[in-house]
Amino acid sequence: MKRLTPIFFVCIALAVAGCGGDDSTTESTDTTQATTTESPPAESTAPKAAKPEATRKAKPEPSKQAKPAGGKTKPKVTVPSGPPPKQLEIEDIEVGSGATAKEGDVVSVQYVGVGYGSGEEFDASWDRGEPFPFQLGAGMVIAGWDQGVEGMKVGGRRELIIPPGLAYGQAGSPPAIGPNETLIFVIDLLAVE
Repeated sequence: MKRLTPIFFVCIALAVAGCGGDDSTTESTDTTQATTTESPPAESTAPKAAKPEATRKAKPEPSKQAKPAGGKTKPKVTVPSGPPPKQLEIEDIEVGSGATAKEGDVVSVQYVGVGYGSGEEFDASWDRGEPFPFQLGAGMVIAGWDQGVEGMKVGGRRELIIPPGLAYGQAGSPPAIGPNETLIFVIDLLAVE
Protein backbone atom coordinates (compact mmCIF):
# COMPACT_ATOMS: atom_id res chain seq x y z
CA MET A 1 0.00 0.00 0.00
CA LYS A 2 2.92 2.31 0.73
CA ARG A 3 4.07 1.86 -2.84
CA LEU A 4 0.61 2.62 -4.26
CA THR A 5 0.33 6.00 -2.53
CA PRO A 6 3.22 7.66 -4.44
CA ILE A 7 1.97 6.17 -7.73
CA PHE A 8 -1.52 7.47 -6.94
CA PHE A 9 -0.18 11.00 -6.35
CA VAL A 10 1.90 10.86 -9.54
CA CYS A 11 -1.21 9.83 -11.53
CA ILE A 12 -3.23 12.67 -9.95
CA ALA A 13 -0.41 15.16 -10.69
CA LEU A 14 -0.23 14.01 -14.33
CA ALA A 15 -3.99 14.25 -14.67
CA VAL A 16 -4.00 17.78 -13.25
CA ALA A 17 -1.05 18.80 -15.41
CA GLY A 18 -2.77 17.29 -18.45
CA CYS A 19 -5.93 19.26 -17.73
CA GLY A 20 -3.92 22.45 -17.35
CA GLY A 21 -2.31 21.86 -20.72
CA ASP A 22 -5.74 21.43 -22.26
CA ASP A 23 -6.84 24.70 -20.70
CA SER A 24 -3.87 26.60 -22.12
CA THR A 25 -4.37 24.93 -25.52
CA THR A 26 -8.04 25.85 -25.35
CA GLU A 27 -7.11 29.40 -24.40
CA SER A 28 -4.65 29.57 -27.29
CA THR A 29 -7.29 28.22 -29.63
CA ASP A 30 -9.84 30.63 -28.21
CA THR A 31 -7.41 33.53 -28.60
CA THR A 32 -6.68 32.46 -32.16
CA GLN A 33 -10.37 32.21 -32.90
CA ALA A 34 -11.02 35.58 -31.31
CA THR A 35 -8.22 37.10 -33.35
CA THR A 36 -9.55 35.46 -36.50
CA THR A 37 -13.05 36.76 -35.82
CA GLU A 38 -11.86 40.29 -35.11
CA SER A 39 -9.97 40.75 -38.39
CA PRO A 40 -11.93 40.07 -41.57
CA PRO A 41 -10.74 37.21 -43.72
CA ALA A 42 -8.88 38.11 -46.88
CA GLU A 43 -11.69 36.61 -48.96
CA SER A 44 -14.20 39.20 -47.73
CA THR A 45 -12.09 42.09 -49.03
CA ALA A 46 -11.89 40.71 -52.60
CA PRO A 47 -15.60 41.27 -53.42
CA LYS A 48 -15.39 44.82 -52.03
CA ALA A 49 -12.63 45.65 -54.51
CA ALA A 50 -14.83 44.47 -57.39
CA LYS A 51 -17.87 46.53 -56.34
CA PRO A 52 -16.54 49.99 -57.30
CA GLU A 53 -16.37 48.95 -60.98
CA ALA A 54 -19.99 47.83 -60.89
CA THR A 55 -20.93 50.96 -58.97
CA ARG A 56 -19.10 53.15 -61.47
CA LYS A 57 -21.02 51.60 -64.35
CA ALA A 58 -24.33 52.16 -62.61
CA LYS A 59 -23.45 55.59 -61.26
CA PRO A 60 -20.68 57.86 -62.64
CA GLU A 61 -17.78 58.85 -60.42
CA PRO A 62 -18.49 62.06 -58.52
CA SER A 63 -16.10 64.05 -60.73
CA LYS A 64 -18.11 62.95 -63.81
CA GLN A 65 -21.61 63.63 -62.48
CA ALA A 66 -23.67 66.45 -63.88
CA LYS A 67 -24.02 68.74 -60.90
CA PRO A 68 -23.88 72.47 -60.36
CA ALA A 69 -20.52 73.47 -61.77
CA GLY A 70 -18.58 72.86 -58.58
CA GLY A 71 -20.68 75.40 -56.72
CA LYS A 72 -19.99 77.95 -59.44
CA THR A 73 -22.42 80.63 -60.46
CA LYS A 74 -23.33 82.05 -63.83
CA PRO A 75 -20.26 83.87 -65.16
CA LYS A 76 -20.23 87.46 -66.32
CA VAL A 77 -18.79 87.71 -69.84
CA THR A 78 -16.69 90.73 -70.74
CA VAL A 79 -16.09 91.65 -74.37
CA PRO A 80 -12.41 92.47 -75.00
CA SER A 81 -11.52 95.79 -76.57
CA GLY A 82 -10.29 95.93 -80.15
CA PRO A 83 -11.32 94.05 -83.25
CA PRO A 84 -12.55 90.45 -83.00
CA PRO A 85 -10.01 87.69 -83.63
CA LYS A 86 -9.96 85.88 -87.00
CA GLN A 87 -9.25 82.47 -85.42
CA LEU A 88 -10.72 80.52 -82.53
CA GLU A 89 -9.34 81.71 -79.20
CA ILE A 90 -9.41 79.38 -76.22
CA GLU A 91 -8.65 80.48 -72.67
CA ASP A 92 -8.96 78.23 -69.64
CA ILE A 93 -10.34 80.38 -66.83
CA GLU A 94 -10.20 77.38 -64.51
CA VAL A 95 -8.66 74.00 -65.35
CA GLY A 96 -10.76 71.08 -64.16
CA SER A 97 -9.44 67.95 -62.47
CA GLY A 98 -11.89 65.38 -63.85
CA ALA A 99 -12.17 63.38 -67.05
CA THR A 100 -10.96 64.97 -70.30
CA ALA A 101 -13.51 65.58 -73.06
CA LYS A 102 -12.60 63.96 -76.36
CA GLU A 103 -14.27 63.51 -79.74
CA GLY A 104 -17.22 61.13 -79.54
CA ASP A 105 -17.88 61.75 -75.83
CA VAL A 106 -21.26 63.01 -74.69
CA VAL A 107 -20.56 66.07 -72.58
CA SER A 108 -22.78 68.13 -70.32
CA VAL A 109 -22.10 71.85 -70.01
CA GLN A 110 -23.42 75.11 -68.61
CA TYR A 111 -22.72 78.15 -70.75
CA VAL A 112 -23.27 81.84 -71.42
CA GLY A 113 -23.11 83.27 -74.95
CA VAL A 114 -22.46 86.93 -75.78
CA GLY A 115 -22.15 88.69 -79.15
CA TYR A 116 -18.69 90.26 -79.62
CA GLY A 117 -20.06 93.25 -81.55
CA SER A 118 -23.20 93.84 -79.51
CA GLY A 119 -21.91 92.88 -76.08
CA GLU A 120 -25.38 91.42 -75.45
CA GLU A 121 -26.05 88.02 -73.97
CA PHE A 122 -28.04 85.98 -76.48
CA ASP A 123 -28.27 82.62 -74.67
CA ALA A 124 -27.43 80.96 -71.35
CA SER A 125 -28.17 77.45 -70.15
CA TRP A 126 -27.86 78.84 -66.62
CA ASP A 127 -31.13 80.73 -67.14
CA ARG A 128 -32.95 77.48 -67.99
CA GLY A 129 -31.63 75.84 -64.83
CA GLU A 130 -30.34 72.72 -66.56
CA PRO A 131 -27.12 71.73 -68.31
CA PHE A 132 -26.86 71.27 -72.06
CA PRO A 133 -25.70 67.83 -73.28
CA PHE A 134 -24.21 67.12 -76.73
CA GLN A 135 -21.90 64.68 -78.47
CA LEU A 136 -18.50 66.23 -79.04
CA GLY A 137 -17.33 66.22 -82.68
CA ALA A 138 -20.67 65.01 -84.08
CA GLY A 139 -21.70 68.38 -85.57
CA MET A 140 -24.54 68.83 -83.06
CA VAL A 141 -23.22 72.29 -82.18
CA ILE A 142 -21.24 74.99 -83.99
CA ALA A 143 -17.72 74.00 -85.05
CA GLY A 144 -16.19 76.44 -82.56
CA TRP A 145 -17.74 74.43 -79.73
CA ASP A 146 -16.63 71.06 -81.11
CA GLN A 147 -13.08 72.38 -81.37
CA GLY A 148 -13.11 74.52 -78.23
CA VAL A 149 -14.63 72.08 -75.74
CA GLU A 150 -12.38 69.18 -76.76
CA GLY A 151 -9.55 68.78 -74.24
CA MET A 152 -11.46 70.41 -71.36
CA LYS A 153 -11.51 68.57 -68.03
CA VAL A 154 -14.62 68.10 -65.91
CA GLY A 155 -14.84 70.94 -63.42
CA GLY A 156 -13.15 73.38 -65.78
CA ARG A 157 -14.35 76.75 -67.04
CA ARG A 158 -13.23 77.93 -70.47
CA GLU A 159 -13.77 81.04 -72.58
CA LEU A 160 -14.11 80.60 -76.32
CA ILE A 161 -14.03 83.50 -78.77
CA ILE A 162 -15.41 82.04 -81.97
CA PRO A 163 -15.10 83.75 -85.37
CA PRO A 164 -18.11 83.65 -87.73
CA GLY A 165 -16.63 80.87 -89.88
CA LEU A 166 -16.77 78.51 -86.87
CA ALA A 167 -20.10 79.92 -85.64
CA TYR A 168 -23.16 80.87 -87.73
CA GLY A 169 -21.32 82.58 -90.62
CA GLN A 170 -23.06 84.97 -93.02
CA ALA A 171 -26.53 83.69 -92.15
CA GLY A 172 -26.23 84.33 -88.42
CA SER A 173 -29.03 82.99 -86.23
CA PRO A 174 -31.70 85.71 -86.26
CA PRO A 175 -32.89 87.47 -84.32
CA ALA A 176 -30.32 86.96 -81.54
CA ILE A 177 -27.14 86.55 -83.63
CA GLY A 178 -26.45 88.78 -86.60
CA PRO A 179 -24.63 87.89 -89.82
CA ASN A 180 -20.86 87.38 -89.47
CA GLU A 181 -21.01 87.79 -85.69
CA THR A 182 -18.06 86.70 -83.57
CA LEU A 183 -19.31 84.97 -80.44
CA ILE A 184 -17.96 84.70 -76.91
CA PHE A 185 -18.90 81.73 -74.75
CA VAL A 186 -17.93 80.89 -71.20
CA ILE A 187 -18.44 77.15 -70.77
CA ASP A 188 -18.37 75.01 -67.63
CA LEU A 189 -17.79 71.30 -68.27
CA LEU A 190 -19.92 69.30 -65.84
CA ALA A 191 -19.71 65.73 -67.12
CA VAL A 192 -18.13 63.47 -69.73
CA GLU A 193 -19.66 60.12 -70.67
